[in-house]
Amino acid sequence: MDRVSDELPELPEYAERVLDVAEQIPPGRVMTYGDVAEWLGEGGPRQVGRVMALYGAAAPWWRVVRADGALLPGHELRALGHYREESTPLRGAGRAAEGHLPRLDMRRARWDGGERGPGSRSGDAEDMAGTARTGAEREVGGEAAHI
Repeated sequence: MDRVSDELPELPEYAERVLDVAEQIPPGRVMTYGDVAEWLGEGGPRQVGRVMALYGAAAPWWRVVRADGALLPGHELRALGHYREESTPLRGAGRAAEGHLPRLDMRRARWDGGERGPGSRSGDAEDMAGTARTGAEREVGGEAAHI
């Protein structure tokens, strides 16, 4: 019988880069899936969404969003809690809004990778463009990282 390795698999390089960008987004701000792909100069919104769905549970997943500002289906209330805690700009739900949930105010909440907000990690926006991660590599482990 083969022994199961105690080592956890390493993230694909593209996933590592996407999660690095998600971690750089300041509290109260968001980037769209397409914004992240454009920032990286690789992939597209679907690829970024796939990375976030598979590996984003330990990252601030609520800061990588749909371009229309709709809350992530199935995770609306969890995301809304994060947005309220971080004072992320929201638009009130209209009468026709499904579930009467607000949307993100994309005009005010969207982050372009420039000016860093309070509580963000040290470094400047150019740090975010780096693709190599220094120090320990992220690993995938534990339960499935579906958000």
